[in-house]
Amino acid sequence: MTQVKRGWQAQRLLSTTGTVVVALALLATTLGMSPPRRVVSTDSIPVKDSANVVLPQFLGFSGKLRAVQVTPEKIGESPELAAIMEQYGISQAGIHRVGLVSPAGDSVALIALIPFAAKSGGTFQGYRIGYWPRERKPVTLYGLPEGFIEVTQEDQDVMLSSRFRVRDFLTKDQGTVWPKYLVIQPTLLDKLELIADELERLGKPSVIKVLSGFRTPQYNAKGVCRRCGRAKDSRHMYGDASDIYVDGDGNGRMDDLNGDGRINVADARYLARIADQVESEHPELTGGIGIYRSTGSHGPFVHVDTRGFVARW
Repeated sequence: MTQVKRGWQAQRLLSTTGTVVVALALLATTLGMSPPRRVVSTDSIPVKDSANVVLPQFLGFSGKLRAVQVTPEKIGESPELAAIMEQYGISQAGIHRVGLVSPAGDSVALIALIPFAAKSGGTFQGYRIGYWPRERKPVTLYGLPEGFIEVTQEDQDVMLSSRFRVRDFLTKDQGTVWPKYLVIQPTLLDKLELIADELERLGKPSVIKVLSGFRTPQYNAKGVCRRCGRAKDSRHMYGDASDIYVDGDGNGRMDDLNGDGRINVADARYLARIADQVESEHPELTGGIGIYRSTGSHGPFVHVDTRGFVARW
């Protein structure tokens, strides 16, 4: 991993202009940051009230995102992100808990992604990943992830949003292999939080459980078949899809959302309608919504993703 971390450090695009320093100070006020590790003098620097506009990009439409994913490219495009990374001295890939606090009082982590270009072959640092379709076939519907989150055993319970942790989305194999590598899109987390908020508004249980989150290509390929409902180019491989159910009573299966006294596909349809409503209110989160019946191994559930265009099944 040393080589990857050095590469990330070499790619940093950090600004040291006075304007950016002041933007950081304003941003700290907006997000409720705890005192930074280093104090930067802002004497004689003109104040520009521009940092407040970045709050939505950190917290999403729901206001409940609790992790900011950063790549060297994003740093180059955002003076505010550049200033934050500089302020906290972050130059290595990984999940960094640096004392950022949301207006609600929750910790906000900074996640420096390992660039996708660091991947070579189907295994990364001993963790089997496989190959995305575009790695072997240049012309495909979807592109490639921008990078990976390196997850250590200590990182599993880091909050990605108010309700969801890193562990909720890890691929369900290679249990003893660490670190693991995860792809998860903030848009998906935002959509799930908005679905939960709407359930809560309706007086329904709002505890959403993730049946399946990110799938590495090698893991996804194991279940591809017509009857399994798993696509070769599944959105789960791109980190913007999850299979979910509502489990307020903690029994590991879907709750009776429609109140008919039974647990069946009608409850999945109820949940899907809420996901569809969230999309209508937030077109930026548009994607796929799929309804699945119970089987011997699981109850009914709903697939939700943010692929960027409408898909229903």
